[in-house]
Amino acid sequence: MTDASAAMHQRDSVARELGIEITHAEPGLAVVSMTVTEAMTNGLGVCHGGVLFTLADTAMAHASNAANERALSTTASIEWITSARIGDHLIATSRTLAQRGRNTVHDITVTNADGDAVALVRGQTLTLGGAVFDA
Repeated sequence: MTDASAAMHQRDSVARELGIEITHAEPGLAVVSMTVTEAMTNGLGVCHGGVLFTLADTAMAHASNAANERALSTTASIEWITSARIGDHLIATSRTLAQRGRNTVHDITVTNADGDAVALVRGQTLTLGGAVFDA
């Protein structure tokens, strides 16, 4: 994990409250994970789609900010493939797909511990400039 990712995660209350861990972060590639708890489930007893989206968005944030240059999501869409349940360990991997100027497109795959796709996300970030943290 880069210093920028560590600093960003330290200030990310939502990710920390959800138990999201940053496994790997470098410019253009990040891997984050979490385990589904009862508090993350919806009325049907499966992981809430918004929580899955948050996990994927966190991965994209670390892939796009790891070089210590501020970037924010501008758009993203999600395809839910299968349900996740209490106790499932989920892994989100964000990869840069294309970059043009300050705009970057990311593909994020959320898988379970068996490697089965749970969700697919495509998002875009805009590089704003400025440091994520001051060294």
